[in-house]
Parts: sequence; structure tokens; C-alpha cells
Amino acid sequence: MSDRGVSLARRLSLHLIPPLLAIWALGGAITLVAAHQATQRAYDRSMLDDALVLSAHVIRQDEKLALVMSHGDLGTILYDQSEQMFFAIHAADGRLIAGEADLKPVRPPEAAIAFSDAVYRGRELRLVTLRRDALDDALIVVGQTTRSRTALLHRLLWASLLPQALLVALMLWWMRRTIAADLAPVTRLRDWLERRGPGRHDPLPEALRSPAQTREVAQLSSAIDRLLARIEAGAAAQREFAGTVAHELRTPLAGVRAAASYGLAQRDPQRWRAQLEAVLASEARASHMIDQLLALALAEESEAGLNLQPMALDACVRQLLIDWLPRLDQAEVHLDAQGLDERVLLLSDRALIEGILTNLLDNAVRYGRPEEGAHLLFVALRDGPDAAVLSIWDQGPGLPPEELERTARRWTRGRLARETGQGTGLGLAIVRRYAELLGATLTMAQGPGGHGLRVDVVLPHRRVETPPPVAR
Repeated sequence: MSDRGVSLARRLSLHLIPPLLAIWALGGAITLVAAHQATQRAYDRSMLDDALVLSAHVIRQDEKLALVMSHGDLGTILYDQSEQMFFAIHAADGRLIAGEADLKPVRPPEAAIAFSDAVYRGRELRLVTLRRDALDDALIVVGQTTRSRTALLHRLLWASLLPQALLVALMLWWMRRTIAADLAPVTRLRDWLERRGPGRHDPLPEALRSPAQTREVAQLSSAIDRLLARIEAGAAAQREFAGTVAHELRTPLAGVRAAASYGLAQRDPQRWRAQLEAVLASEARASHMIDQLLALALAEESEAGLNLQPMALDACVRQLLIDWLPRLDQAEVHLDAQGLDERVLLLSDRALIEGILTNLLDNAVRYGRPEEGAHLLFVALRDGPDAAVLSIWDQGPGLPPEELERTARRWTRGRLARETGQGTGLGLAIVRRYAELLGATLTMAQGPGGHGLRVDVVLPHRRVETPPPVAR
């Protein structure tokens, strides 16, 4: 089987790696801004100190401002072993007092201290401008080249970003390793399932139940165990079903073969007719069994595709009883239907309702004949606030209380069916399964006065307000 799609480990990595890289990039940007501001503040503070020292040596002489400082002191103040320093002192009217004549502030500062960037003689400078009110608003400008602060900023960035990059790489490696380790039980589970032979439904081995596995993997293992158990139960039921079908069909087929063989050995046409009637009876029994087996198989497959529709239950029951009248007349069964003149609307499935009623009528006709008197069959429909009740009872020998529940199981026949050799033991099982699909309950009890068998099908209301189309 070819692999399709992206593996879970790769998908998790693709989902986690971009956020990690974005976080690393955002951290780098924050570090860059913070390092730049810290570097600027440190160098700017040093330049401001130089400007303050220069302003302290500006005095008034002959009503003019002058810088009183020796060349040695000036060189000491403006000394920097890696950068070039420039200064200029301007009077408020723009007259140069000392320093570089072409070194001027970018704009007159509104505040007492202002920092700015400029290009001076082809060099990038950082400038500080100090305005002194005591010196008639004289401006002291100090400039410094920016090579050292740029180099320091780069060193800070590398010192910060490289460890972060190593940490991100280590985290990615650890993440991929952890993901692979956490998904290893899933891989082992897949390999074990692929190696299983056909027909094996045993649960997962203990080797795949590591206590260190995640809760989700443990839940997946438990779900697979439950699935395998259901498959095994279904396979066992199918094996039992197939064996029982083969056994049950063997009897009518053997009867057909025996009757045909005996008839072929006879010369009397009357004997031929008798054997043909026996063949017909065996065929009818086999056909009935096959029909019920198909109905039961259909019931097992119907749950997923069940589609409840609005229907008039009274019209459905009335029409089915009309269809059954010829058979009831042939069997000399007197029908008494009650409660079919009141409309009962609910959500249900017509085919399942007909299947329930057909099997109950068939059982009543076959086994509901009393020892004496007329063969009476009662069908009643009652509508209550919470459920509609469909009841069928006869006046035959019925079933003893201990057999009522057991008879609704598959392949279980009542005493009269066993004595007469009729039935397959599937009719009530089909009724129960159909009732389960409809969310209904099936109850069996002795009929009124302790005579016959009464079966009640309680259909819960999923009531509809508007009547559906008239039933056929």
C-alpha cells in the first residue's frame, strides 16, 4: 500500500517550526532595538559630559564670550582612542566663539539639550547641542564619529542572536526527536496491524501497551481492542449464523430429496401426487426460512440507513390487514381490529412497521388456533400521550411464562412449533430487531383470561403535526 499525504511528524514540525522562527526573529528585532538604544545612551551621555565641561570654561571677557582652556586640557577632554571628536561654540547670533566654524547644529534646539545625526566632512557624526541660558543662549556643539558605537552594536547583536539561534536549533532538534518518540507507539501499532494475518481478531499484545505512551495513543489502542472484539463477535455470530442456516435448511432439503426419491420409485400416480405435495410443503418451509433469514440480515444492515418519515400508523395497519384478509379467510381466522378509526401520526419507517405486523400475524395464524371454538385474532391500536401501542393477541395455547423471553431469541421455537415441525425460530427475533431499530419496546404476555399470546409493540412518539399523504 503506497503512502499518501504528509506524515504526522512532518505535519507537526511544519506547524511548530514557523512560529519558533518567527519568535526568534521577533526576539532578534527586540534585541536590536534595545541594544541600539543602550549604545546610543551610553555614547550620548559621554558626549554630553564633554559638552558640559566645555561650557564650564566659557566665560565673558570684554563683554564677549570666550573659551578659556589650554590646548592640552582641550585635547584631554576631546580625546578618544577610536573615534574623532569635533566641537564648536557659537554665540546666539551665530558668531563662532571656538572650535570648527563649519560644525553647526542641524537645527537650533528648542530644549536645553538635543541630539542629532549629521554628515560632516564625509563622516557620519553623532551630535549633541547644549544651549546655555547663562551664556546668552550660546550653543555648544560636540560631534563624534560612529564607528565604535556601530561596532559595539554589532557585537551585542552577535552575542545575543547567536546563542538564540543555537537555542532554537537545539529546540527544533529536541522537538523532532520528541515527536518521533511520541509517535513511535502509533508506528508500532501500524506495523503490528499490517503484519496480522486474515481472520485474527485477538487483542493488542502487552508490548504495545507501554505505560509511557500518551493518553491519546492509549485511547486509540483501547478503541482498536474494542473494534477487534466487535469484529470477532460479528465473525463468531456469522459463523454461528451460517452453521445454523446450513443445519436448518438441511431438513427441508432432505425432505425434498427423500420425497422425490420415494416418488420416483413408485408407479401409482396417487403416490406421486402425495410425494409432490410433500415436496411442495418442504419447499414452502425452506422458502419461508430464506425469507426470514433475508429479513433478519436486512434488519442488521438497516440501522445506518434508517430514515424515519411522517406516516399515519392507523392507515398503514388498516391497509396491511386488508391485504391479509384472503389468507385469514383461508385459514378460517376471524379478525377483530380495534382503534383503527382514529388518526395516529408519528415519525416511523413503513417497511419496518409492516415487517413487525406481518411476522406477528404469521405467528398468530400458525400457532394461535385454540383447541376448541373459533380461531379469533385481535389487532388493536391505541394512541397515548407518549407512545402508540400496537397489540396483537390470539386465543391459542400461548406460551408458558418461562418461555416468553426465550422465544424471542434467534432459532428458538415454542412448544407448538417444535411439535408440529413448523417455523424457524426467527419470527419474533425479527420483530424484536425491527422494534429496536424504531426505538420501540416489545413486550409479550399471556392473553386476556390467561389464554393465547399477547404481543405489544410500544412506539414512542416523534409526533408530527400535519398529516402525511394518504397511505395506499
